[in-house]
Amino acid sequence: MIQGIVIIVVFFILAVLMIRRKIPTFVALLLMAIVTCVVSGVPFMGKDADGREIGWLQTIIEAGSIRMASAIVASIFGGWLGQLMNRTGVTETIIKKSAELGGDRPLVVSVILMAANAILFTTLSGLGSVIMVGSIFLPILISVGVPAVTASCLFLMSFNIGLTFNMTNWQTFRSIFGLELAQIQQFMTYMLVTTLALTIAFLLVEYFRNGRKFAFAAPIDGADPSRGGNPGEDTRPIKGVSGFLAMLSPVIPILLVVLFKVPINPAFIVGIIWILVFTAKSFGKAMNMLIKAAYDGIASIAPAVLLFIGIGILFLAVTNPLVKEILNPFMLVIVPSGRIAFIVFFALLAPLSLYRGPLNLFGLGSGIAALIIGLGTLNPLAVMGAFLSSERIQGAGDPTNTHNVWTANFTGIDVNLITKKTLPYLWAIAIIGVIITGAVYF
Repeated sequence: MIQGIVIIVVFFILAVLMIRRKIPTFVALLLMAIVTCVVSGVPFMGKDADGREIGWLQTIIEAGSIRMASAIVASIFGGWLGQLMNRTGVTETIIKKSAELGGDRPLVVSVILMAANAILFTTLSGLGSVIMVGSIFLPILISVGVPAVTASCLFLMSFNIGLTFNMTNWQTFRSIFGLELAQIQQFMTYMLVTTLALTIAFLLVEYFRNGRKFAFAAPIDGADPSRGGNPGEDTRPIKGVSGFLAMLSPVIPILLVVLFKVPINPAFIVGIIWILVFTAKSFGKAMNMLIKAAYDGIASIAPAVLLFIGIGILFLAVTNPLVKEILNPFMLVIVPSGRIAFIVFFALLAPLSLYRGPLNLFGLGSGIAALIIGLGTLNPLAVMGAFLSSERIQGAGDPTNTHNVWTANFTGIDVNLITKKTLPYLWAIAIIGVIITGAVYF
């Protein structure tokens, strides 16, 4: 009992330190794993009677560092394709062409830009891509009179739509929950529809609330709607048939995975080859750009790689038999086993995914999910649905997200305003997701 209390206290201390940004998330995950093992009596090093390693140095730290290898590799390929889209001007062209379709009508411009943003972030990832897209998206919306806070929310909520079909995320969730890709895809399809519907609701409410105020306005300081990185000397202009085909690059990997059941990493490779074929001027320049984009792509996902390493280590720590023996009695008391209680519990607590809370899969939530699955009282699919529903709040509403902080700074608003304005809609998405989970997977 005392050991369990110590682990829970340490958990909350580390959570508070993460919220206050005193320690990075990766360090918190690593410390949580080590403290959990030490308190639970897992030996530092050693072997059992059959000669198998049982020490946490080998079975937790060493094995955990590669536990999320599939997600790490998917991140590398996804970051690689994303850098190619940025370098060739495909990203910029998609956003600007979308804005041209809307003309000077704020509602139409908003809808088209949001659709383009969602499509882009099915493939793009990392703060660099957020900055690239946001630096074009946000000034265009603000220049047609959309209030800065509304533009910021629309950018992040449409970004959140794209994340539902971001295959790097699919691979991450697959590794955390130990489920098949098709099972992750099925639930995220439900989340795609729900997130889209509530995002449109947010747009319409804001439009009719502020519609009379929408008018032409000057772009925000330091942002020019026409500004953006043009394709370099190694690439062809994005126009004509080849340009149109190049702009299909974000959806090519998704189509291959969803329609033809191609594995994720090969699908990304096809996307990389696809964009090179329709943008590079020559074979030599294509190879040069390919290598540069690979280096930049790896750099762009480095923070995510560290996070995945930490998640893998914590996952193996909380699923260690000695740790489970101590923590399972606490989890059995807390976690509901009935359908209605399950829905109410996770619907009410969904905002705990904010501030790297216990339902945040990119924080300590990955360990909590593993513990709940280990209890054996809930279908792993139900656990997945509960946590991925809560993830909808974190994706666009967490003020500790680097993309939220950058967006708020760029538009000159308080980052907490974004959370306050989007939370009712994001929470509604999470509640609907939990209800779907209870109905389909319980």
